[in-house]
Amino acid sequence: MEGPATAKILCALHAMPDPRHHNIRHRLVDILTIALFAVICGADGWVDVARYGRSKYDWLKGFLQLPHGIPSHDTFGELFARLDPDALEQCFRQWMVSLVQLSGGKLVAIDGKSLRQSFAHGWDKSGMAHMVSAFVQANGLVFAQEKTDGKGKELEAIHKLLSVLDLEGAVVTIDAIGCQRKIAQQILDAKANYVLQVKANQSALQKAIVKLVDEAMLENFKGLCSDHDEQTDGDHGR
Repeated sequence: MEGPATAKILCALHAMPDPRHHNIRHRLVDILTIALFAVICGADGWVDVARYGRSKYDWLKGFLQLPHGIPSHDTFGELFARLDPDALEQCFRQWMVSLVQLSGGKLVAIDGKSLRQSFAHGWDKSGMAHMVSAFVQANGLVFAQEKTDGKGKELEAIHKLLSVLDLEGAVVTIDAIGCQRKIAQQILDAKANYVLQVKANQSALQKAIVKLVDEAMLENFKGLCSDHDEQTDGDHGR
């Protein structure tokens, strides 16, 4: 991993409050960094995380202190059980924002999805988890996400995502549920631009847009700055 990117991770994780008050053998930032890298590499459980740390000890020692070596799998599990999840999420978001700045990400797609198999019983999917995520195209990563009470209740989550991301200079895309004046203004206030989908449930706005485009086409977009792109996706049964 490149130096600047690693430095950004460590800087973000240093802000995480440590729930331990005594018998501290391993630095919190060391534990968090090892766990993060291990999960990125496919670790599934604390035994895998500890095994990853031992196998990459020489490399990790290049930027972590590791005063007592690699923590045991029990140490990882016990510490993460005591961490403040909201504080950890905030640290992760700070790291994600720094990655956008490093890579110059410009297109931010905000969308809501229900998580597969996140319900208790196959005959009752009412408790299925639903997340609204911000995907940055330049990085190919989800940089922030918010849980909602269900599909169709995404507006509050969208507002929260827009408030935590550095959107200056970006183009934000949202489907029809985000076609709201407050959301559009929030994006503009962040010095970004937006592409919002309009559907028939906003009939007056849709008709006004259709009329504007039809009239512009008749005049060959005279006096207007315009561009055109057409793509055909034949996958996914469409």
